[in-house]
Amino acid sequence: MEDICVIMNPHAGAAGALADLRALIDGQASIVLRMSTKGGHARDLAAGAVEEGFEIVVAAGGDGTIHEVVNGIMDSGRRDSRLGIIPLGTGNDLARTLAIPTDPRDALALLFTGRTVSIDLIRADAEGAHRFIVNAAAGGFSGQVDEVLSSGMKSQWGPLAYLMGAVSVLPDLTGYHTTISYDGGPREEVIIINAIVANGRTVAGGKRVAPLANPQDGLLDLVLIEYAPVLKLAKVGAHLLSGNYLEEAHVLHRQVRSVEIVSEPGMWFNLDGELFTKEPISFQAVPGVLPVIVGADYQAEPSID
Repeated sequence: MEDICVIMNPHAGAAGALADLRALIDGQASIVLRMSTKGGHARDLAAGAVEEGFEIVVAAGGDGTIHEVVNGIMDSGRRDSRLGIIPLGTGNDLARTLAIPTDPRDALALLFTGRTVSIDLIRADAEGAHRFIVNAAAGGFSGQVDEVLSSGMKSQWGPLAYLMGAVSVLPDLTGYHTTISYDGGPREEVIIINAIVANGRTVAGGKRVAPLANPQDGLLDLVLIEYAPVLKLAKVGAHLLSGNYLEEAHVLHRQVRSVEIVSEPGMWFNLDGELFTKEPISFQAVPGVLPVIVGADYQAEPSID
C-alpha cells in the first residue's frame, strides 16, 4: 500500500515546475499522484484518499487547492491522515505561515523528513452550509477584490494581481454597516470596509493581515478596518505593507473563539481565497483538529519584526 497521495491542481504553477514535480513523483514508489479536473474535485479526491487509508494526503497547488483538500479530509470524518503541502499557487499564504519551502523539490522532500503538528481550523456557517478554513476568510474590500480577479490575472501577474484588483475597486469603496457578536456576547455595531478572520498570518501573497495569529492557540484573529477617508486608510495600508498595522487608528483587532457577522449591504466573504457568500455568516475555531507537516523553521508563536 502506498503511503502518500498527492492531489495536484494542473492549473497551478508554471508548466515547467509541474512537469518537474510530476517526474519526481513518478520516481517514488510510495507516492500516488491524482489530478483534480474541476472545481470541487480535489475535495472528493482527498476524502477518498483518507477512506483508502493513505497516511499523508498532499495538496499540490495554491491556497484554493489546500482549502479543497482540507475540506475533503474533514468530510471523511476520520483523523488518521496527515496533510502535506507542495505550494504551487499565486499566494501560497498558508505555506508561508507553516514555513514550507516554496521549491517543489524541497516541499516534496519535507513529506519524508518534516515534523507534524496539529493546527486549528475555522468553521464558517452561512445559508445552511458550512465550510472549513485553514488560512483565512476575508470580507468587504477583500471580497470586492476577489470578485474582479480572474484566474488568468493570477497566472499572469502573480501576487501583483491582488494589487491590480485593489486599485480597480478603490473608486467603489463600500462602508458596510456591520453588526458583530463575539463569543456569544452582546452585539456591537461598526461601519467597516474590511474584515479578516484568520488562522494563518498572511493573504494575497504575503500581506501580513494577521501578524499575531497562532494556528495552534484555539483562537480566531479578527481584524476589522473601519470606514474612514481614503488618506487615513492609505496610512493603514502603508503599515500593513511594512509588517504590523494592528495599532493603527481605524484598525480593530480581537482574538476570539467565535464571531457572528451581519452587514448591510451584504459583505462578500472569500474563504482561503474562494468566494463563499455575502449573507450573514458565523465563524468558530476548531482547535487542534488537523495534523499537518510543517517546515523546519515553523513557529506557532508569531514574531513581529
